[in-house]
Amino acid sequence: MLGLDKKDTRLLIIVALLMLLGPFILNPFPEGSSMAQMFNAGYPDLMQRFVIFGILVIGFNILFGLTGYLSFGHAAFLGVGSYAAVWMFKLLGMNIIPALLLSMVVSGIFALAIGYVSLRRSGIYFSILTLAFAQMSYNLAYSVLGNPASNYNLTNGETGLQLTLNDARILGESVTADGSIPVTNFFGIAMRDSLEWDVGGWLFTFNAGYYVSGIIMLIAFYISIRIFRSPFGMMLRAVKSNQQRMNYTGLNTRPYTLAAFVISGIYAGLAGGLLSSMDPLAGAERMHWTASGEIVIMAILGGVGTLIGPILGAGFNEYFKNILSKINESVLSQWLSFMPDGLEDAIIGFLYFFVGKGWQLSLGILFMVVIIFLPGGLVQGGQKLRQLFSRKKPTDDADKTTQSTPAE
Repeated sequence: MLGLDKKDTRLLIIVALLMLLGPFILNPFPEGSSMAQMFNAGYPDLMQRFVIFGILVIGFNILFGLTGYLSFGHAAFLGVGSYAAVWMFKLLGMNIIPALLLSMVVSGIFALAIGYVSLRRSGIYFSILTLAFAQMSYNLAYSVLGNPASNYNLTNGETGLQLTLNDARILGESVTADGSIPVTNFFGIAMRDSLEWDVGGWLFTFNAGYYVSGIIMLIAFYISIRIFRSPFGMMLRAVKSNQQRMNYTGLNTRPYTLAAFVISGIYAGLAGGLLSSMDPLAGAERMHWTASGEIVIMAILGGVGTLIGPILGAGFNEYFKNILSKINESVLSQWLSFMPDGLEDAIIGFLYFFVGKGWQLSLGILFMVVIIFLPGGLVQGGQKLRQLFSRKKPTDDADKTTQSTPAE
């Protein structure tokens, strides 16, 4: 189907089902219960981040997973795509398609310029170069190109670029009938529109923006499969395996690595455009080095070089970030109310280092556990579980056949 073999088709169908059934999967507990307040994640903002960051890490995996080139500055393309989308909303109209196209084009050109310079080096030197370019981009967006007093205020500095009532849109109204700023839409379907379904105590929310982003993620995932299975993808794997030997044969590998870098940057720009489509605000913090580090973490969590790993890693990271940050002292007090007061206070004081404002510590520990015990990420964990449950005892006949067969 669609030029894919059975295994890849099955994988595409699994991802499509996960996306379509997201509102049900992410709301396992009845609405209003204490478990739902902590573990349900089926609300639009978070579901949108699942699929958008899935797109981002899928693109990053094409670079890192196939070529082995580790970029520490990939968030620069995410930020550039966000700014490009908001400018399109300010100048042209609120339809997200032109904004996404501009985000991809601008990010691709930006990636071409950075990649042309950075790919002159490999290994840690390449990583440091991308980090330097990303930090320069962050500082440009935060101060140099974001000075409201200058004539070239493109980013609006620390406040961030956002829509105003004074924006003159060529293909759309600047102000709605009630005097508010128009909302982003997909050919008339507002991205914030949601349909709620209350059944048996469960509340499921079906958001238009989530499904539009989810369909785009499926297209991005399909393209990544075709890249992985193509001769171009095999060439990138050869670069990762032994680039020096390929150079000795007279083959110039730079066009291939540069193409992978640009494709990866376009994916990041698309993700940035979608973030601005959900919330038309672009800030320099999306270009900070910590954001680039989070992309690397999501890729490693899922499984570098695997197809579905980036989606799993992005979902794992965003889900646990949301859960751990919601656990505060009052929640811990409810959970530990059966304990004596002194012991309860001591345990709450200790646990609060790992939840609430300290959620990064818990996420870091989870990341360390995955790296130590599952270096192949969550995909490797799934493979080990499948092998564990599918393991069968050999029959006596099979043993006899094995013993009587000479070793090759």
